[in-house]
Amino acid sequence: MRAMVMQKRGQRLVLMDASEPRPGPGQVLVHVAACAVCRTDLHVLDGELPDPKLPLILGHEIVGRVVALGGGVRGLGIGERVGIPWLGWTCGDCGFCRSGQENLCERARFTGYTSDGGYAEFTVADARFCFPLAEGMDDVSAAPLLCAGLIGYRALRKAGEARNLGIYGFGAAAHLVTQVARHQGRAVFAFTRSGNAAAQRFALRLGAAWAGGSDETPPEPLDAAIIFAPVGGLVPAALRAVRKGGMVVCGGIHMSDIPSFPYRDLWHERTLCSVANLTRRDGEEFLQLAPKIPIRTETQAFPLEQANEALARLREGRLQGAAVLVP
Repeated sequence: MRAMVMQKRGQRLVLMDASEPRPGPGQVLVHVAACAVCRTDLHVLDGELPDPKLPLILGHEIVGRVVALGGGVRGLGIGERVGIPWLGWTCGDCGFCRSGQENLCERARFTGYTSDGGYAEFTVADARFCFPLAEGMDDVSAAPLLCAGLIGYRALRKAGEARNLGIYGFGAAAHLVTQVARHQGRAVFAFTRSGNAAAQRFALRLGAAWAGGSDETPPEPLDAAIIFAPVGGLVPAALRAVRKGGMVVCGGIHMSDIPSFPYRDLWHERTLCSVANLTRRDGEEFLQLAPKIPIRTETQAFPLEQANEALARLREGRLQGAAVLVP
């Protein structure tokens, strides 16, 4: 099979002929139809996340069809359309798994990080962590739901009942969570890179009540804010923008260091928290909700061999919505 392979951190991916993987016990072999490009892929490639499997096939927003079953697989059949997310395996035995917090499992494995992912024509995955997908949305449009959508949904749940919701960094996750928030009757205030008029117009088109630079003050106090941009300096800014008792949720797996800030910015029972990975419950809830809204994804499709170009555009902020690789 063809695959875009990461051989060393910090280097461009290499197009290679690789052996088609075989499913082991409890696994399925999936013919990849589309794989979205996530900022986490950049963090892995750039060495900001430690100890990836090497060599590695990136990609964890995968849509495809099951073409072979390993021993003991139940609940999935040949030809079934599935989505494969970031969380690829958990032990099921640790205290986190037993308490419904499998996203914090001490021995968790992750698609496109500690196991090979979807920048390829085929991939294998644990059948228990594959989500059956309805046929209503095409493969390219569905791919961003598997991480940008799921992490955005979990971050929104962390934001509680916030009516005025700020979103910092208006990329793939933000454009999906905005649609969910608007469906729930919330007002969205979008913060983008200063001067990024295109991103601000995009946010307004999706129903944001206001859009401005991340250095601006919103016209109303926020009940909560979600930070998707991996910029630690946004944390103090968001804390200042939320009201007393407000929540700031950091939605990324990696963020630059948070600068020191005065205690008064946190005082009055403001809360700061992070989001780590996802649970299968998140996926089941979100994928049932998405067609009811219905969520519309903004995508730019790239052939598999142009993965480096897609990653470069994401790094430089030259994407509107999500990049999706099509093997």
